[in-house]
Amino acid sequence: MAKNFIEIEDVSKGYEKRVKQSLSFKTGNFVWRCRFTTALDPATVNSDNLYVENESGVKMDTKFTYNDSTMEIELEPLEPYAQETDYFLHITTKVKSKGGQSLKEPIQVKFRL
Repeated sequence: MAKNFIEIEDVSKGYEKRVKQSLSFKTGNFVWRCRFTTALDPATVNSDNLYVENESGVKMDTKFTYNDSTMEIELEPLEPYAQETDYFLHITTKVKSKGGQSLKEPIQVKFRL
């Protein structure tokens, strides 16, 4: 039987209070919504700079949507997550603002179904 939630197991230091699961928007696909405090350069929002990988280090196929007005990226998996498997959401320092600024350090969120 499939679970209807994910378990967030670990988050990069300093970001623990910023990673939340929104119960009102949960779906079986677990779309990640990453909100930023400044507008992003859309050219830097891509699968090299923001991605999900499984515990074996294999990147999952995903679809990206960036909303400039809300400064939010949606990352939707194009394949289902496997049960009892660890996954990692990576946001690298190559994601940049429109002004060219990068994150100070990469962010990693470990989760499992």
